[in-house]
Amino acid sequence: MSEITLPTVWILGGPGSGKGTLCDKIVAKYGFTHISTGDLLRDEVNTGSERGQELVKIMKEGALVPTSVVMELLNEKIKSKLATSKGFLIDGYPREKKQGEEFETAIKPVDMVLYLESKDETMVQRLLKRAETSGRSDDNMETIQKRLQTFHDNNDPIIEAYKSKVVIISAEQSAEAVFAEAEKKLDTLVA
Repeated sequence: MSEITLPTVWILGGPGSGKGTLCDKIVAKYGFTHISTGDLLRDEVNTGSERGQELVKIMKEGALVPTSVVMELLNEKIKSKLATSKGFLIDGYPREKKQGEEFETAIKPVDMVLYLESKDETMVQRLLKRAETSGRSDDNMETIQKRLQTFHDNNDPIIEAYKSKVVIISAEQSAEAVFAEAEKKLDTLVA
């Protein structure tokens, strides 16, 4: 086990469920470090490295990136922020149960899982709206459908495996209402 003792929270939810928005609010109030696995992967792609080029192929298919690659990137990022952070929000990870198990073995046991539950129709609408300004190549209808299917296939086993640590929050409500629910739980974690 590593030297990481700060609280660690996984932020789970389908694409477009509001994970990034919630993380921004948590960072502002609690001083946690927001680590988006999607951003880590996109940053790696932008380096133009060989690893980045392989990631482009996988991401265009809407498939899952190998756990070993994500774990390396996560571990590097967490260790680089240990001195300045009050905790870690791992956004969009794990994407499958095995990844959660590997995270807990290689990095540390998760303290809490915030799951933003949302209808597919809501997520599709949000992603298509985001596509108007994001410039993200994965914000198109074909890839969105693949991402939603991958999410549904893999998320339920994670929620089941970690049910004692899972807090389910409806992402159908306003961002402020989602944050208010998350605050109640986070206050008990950081107290």
